[in-house]
Amino acid sequence: MTLLRFIPMGFFQWCEAVWPGHWIREATWIFAITETIHIMVLAVLLGTIFVVDLRLLGMGLKRRSAAQLAKDLMPWTLTSMVLMVLTGIPLFMSEAVRLADSVPFFYKMFFLALALITHFTIYRSSTQPGRAEGAGLGKVAACLSLACWFGVAIAGRAIAFV
Repeated sequence: MTLLRFIPMGFFQWCEAVWPGHWIREATWIFAITETIHIMVLAVLLGTIFVVDLRLLGMGLKRRSAAQLAKDLMPWTLTSMVLMVLTGIPLFMSEAVRLADSVPFFYKMFFLALALITHFTIYRSSTQPGRAEGAGLGKVAACLSLACWFGVAIAGRAIAFV
């Protein structure tokens, strides 16, 4: 499955033709710098989410509640999400035609959508203050979160090889 099943090729061609896509593709170091930032921010994002997920599963940092941990890490998590979007869109625009027919890119976007939906619904609900520690919802949210975010990372890495 690819994005071409849902979006016409003209959109991808337009993405490459407009200023950001063309500039990043043609500049010598801009793509590499942008991708490096994208990957570093992904590491921060996965790290913050991984720590809270482990706490929701009852492992690690037992002196702090999952709610307190999520609150303390929220600025890092949200900043990482914003920077991921701000670096990901130009990266996509620089090679949109190739990515339109990329199966790993389709799955990256699929897992990203699921991860964001999970994060801003059941994950956020399970990390609210006063929520029972070790509750079933928290464990489900943590497992879904881990699966989706690591799915984003693995599919993203597979783009270069498939």
